Amino acid sequence: MKVEFKGLLLGNLRIELPIIQGGMGVRVSSSSLASAVSNEGALGVIAAVGLGEECGNEQRDYKMRSRAELTNIIRETKGMTKNPFGVNIMCVLTNYDELVEAAQAESVDVIISGAGLPLRLPSLIKNNQTKLIPIVSSARAALIICSTWVRRYKRLPDAIIVEGPLAGGHLGYSLAELADENNFNLDKILSEVLVVTRAFENGKLRIPVIAAGGIFDGKDIARVMRLGASGVQMATRFVCTHECDVSLQYKEAYIAAKKEDIVVIKSPVGMPGRVIRNEFVKKVTEGAHVPFGCEYKCLYTCDSNKVNYCIAKALLSAYRGEMDKGFAMCGSNAYRINKIISVKELISELVTEAEACLNLPLP
Repeated sequence: MKVEFKGLLLGNLRIELPIIQGGMGVRVSSSSLASAVSNEGALGVIAAVGLGEECGNEQRDYKMRSRAELTNIIRETKGMTKNPFGVNIMCVLTNYDELVEAAQAESVDVIISGAGLPLRLPSLIKNNQTKLIPIVSSARAALIICSTWVRRYKRLPDAIIVEGPLAGGHLGYSLAELADENNFNLDKILSEVLVVTRAFENGKLRIPVIAAGGIFDGKDIARVMRLGASGVQMATRFVCTHECDVSLQYKEAYIAAKKEDIVVIKSPVGMPGRVIRNEFVKKVTEGAHVPFGCEYKCLYTCDSNKVNYCIAKALLSAYRGEMDKGFAMCGSNAYRINKIISVKELISELVTEAEACLNLPLP
């Protein structure tokens, strides 16, 4: 059966291209990147994590600073694009409710939520316009979310993102699962999630399933769409664009990386994280203590009394270009990037290759 490369339908919201730019904190995907992606017809996404660390008035509470900064970034993005865009809000954030309220108050088109199961998310939504997209790493998680939302709120997700083990940043898998490529791979998990979503669909309602984690080029897009995905989420590829909000030094870490430099570490938040190895990574993984005061208490899963460094500060340092004080998070294919290009060039390349691959006969 021929698969079309067509727009993404989220309820009554249509995204011209079936590509979502993954949310990347801390401040890696902000107004510049999100607006550029949306202007090309894909869905740009702001990451809401880590916004209260440097936004002016230090006298204000961290939660207030984070909310105010997210509001500012949303308004900046609206000034740079007329197309839909989204906000990624992690479930493990201690100010999750406040950030959802801020996004909703600014009439953001889409809220994407992972790093935990967003079981309460619909209860925080006061309108019928904001589209809700949970991120899952298993069919079981998709089933729990769909069942809970139907039972409690009489609604279903507007789409589900399936993030496989090759993704960047914090991962929803154990180290053992990451090593078991036969049972834990994107194609297998995607197929299992599709079984779940189809059981909840009816003639009028469809739940688009978006594949993420290790999607690098148009061939990958075509492959997962042939498996039944309605689109893809990609983050790593967008880092090395001119419009990405992060420092040049962060981007240069991607370009300089070799395959063996992409490693999985245990993050202070209690989850595995995929990063580009540097001297800071070597130091903290060997147990060195980097002094810090926990000013933020930003994540439920982080016990500042038991960890040897603050990941919020490490990522903020990397965002600023201080790579000796932090590291770049990345997907498994980051080493394949060899230059900085525009968002327009990247999306054009992805679309052209995906369409060409979908038009080829199956092997």
